[in-house]
Amino acid sequence: MKLGFSSNAFKRFSLEQCIPLISQIGYSGIEILCDVPHAYPPKDLDVNKIRALLSKHNLEISNLNSFTLYAIKDTYHPSWVEDTSDLRHMRFEHTKNCIELASKLGCRIVSTEGGGPLPKKSYHSVLRTRFEKEMNALSQFAEDQGIKVLVEPEPGLLLENSQDFLSFIKSIESEYIRLNFDIAHFYCAREDPAEVVHRLSDFIEHFHISDIATSRIHNHLIPGEGSIDFKSVFRAIVEFGYKGFVTVELYPYQNNPVFAGAKAFEFLRRLILEL
Repeated sequence: MKLGFSSNAFKRFSLEQCIPLISQIGYSGIEILCDVPHAYPPKDLDVNKIRALLSKHNLEISNLNSFTLYAIKDTYHPSWVEDTSDLRHMRFEHTKNCIELASKLGCRIVSTEGGGPLPKKSYHSVLRTRFEKEMNALSQFAEDQGIKVLVEPEPGLLLENSQDFLSFIKSIESEYIRLNFDIAHFYCAREDPAEVVHRLSDFIEHFHISDIATSRIHNHLIPGEGSIDFKSVFRAIVEFGYKGFVTVELYPYQNNPVFAGAKAFEFLRRLILEL
């Protein structure tokens, strides 16, 4: 198990600035935000410079995060289930661009949103069919590039919980569509993340980690400052033999990302040593 930190906490910094800062804290990986201001694919990106900087600071890329789309609209939009095909096409093309960027950067996974938020006056079954069609079409391109696309369930989206994901994945024809397991999201959906790890272990390719208050309201906290039982979650991760990255995602801490990253790192390092 390896620890990474998401650059989406460093949106007041350039990607080139946050790479050494994340390394200095002690993380071995960085999740790169594929949105403004970091690595929005249409942006003129110096891939060789980024790869050299990552090598200099001994950082691997834990994941390319293509969830948000502020470069076009906002956190969720355009989504995979928009009523307008032109908007869905924007999301599709953005994700294709991120897959191509992942290939150039030597990263094998790209995460995306779980289909939503839901448009008004839409039938759930219609949205499910729409989302599955988009994912099956994207999987062909992902497979050609050798990059896996990881869907991330979240409360309020089409895919909110483990049952939603299991129902969805049955309709996907490729092993190149898999799961980005956000521990906090499953907890907010009132599930036991440790139990869900075992249930979804066949599909997990990457983890996001943050803490959540006892209210289970979706607001990311520094691990150790909320109510999630991370010991049980990490035991479950170890038990199913996961060797990849667990990436800390603390985007609410734009004012103090180094402090938040360091505090999270110390908590998780101690937790791992106790396993």
